[in-house]
Amino acid sequence: MLKHGIDLNGVTRAFPKMEYRPRKFPGLVFRLKNPRATILIFGSGKMVCTGAKSVNGAKRALRKLVRMLKAAGVVILGRLSIKIQNIVASADLNGTVDLVTWYESQRLGGRMMYEPEQFPGVIYRMEEPRAMIILFSSGKLVCTGAKEEENVYRAIDKLRQKLEKDKCIFYTATKL
Repeated sequence: MLKHGIDLNGVTRAFPKMEYRPRKFPGLVFRLKNPRATILIFGSGKMVCTGAKSVNGAKRALRKLVRMLKAAGVVILGRLSIKIQNIVASADLNGTVDLVTWYESQRLGGRMMYEPEQFPGVIYRMEEPRAMIILFSSGKLVCTGAKEEENVYRAIDKLRQKLEKDKCIFYTATKL
């Protein structure tokens, strides 16, 4: 985030290939190839980085973008302030999960939701570490809401341990 607003029309003049359609979306879409990331830039100076493979990758992408903007003559005052708000990660537990048995065995008071007629995954709101996990019977999952990479790893490991303890995950031997 910049500590000041930014002229998005000026950015589009400097980078004509960038997507900016203010009637459809108030931000400018800036795609970087290395590191691969998409950055949304808003007139307020706020920036949102998506698609990076790591927190460090997101930081590198934002710093690179600011350098590119400065080099193109876009006024950037002060230093870029980076704050991680939400990490989204996907993982595979490499086993199948009996979602019905697991859901029915848990008494988590609103922290878990499963409506298979509406959505095929269990939505589990973990308190510690704070994260939300969407778990599918294939063992694949999406973890969101963590603010630090370490908490993503902890949340997924804690979930895997819970599934093993409850005997709701089944591993199959894979061919080598």
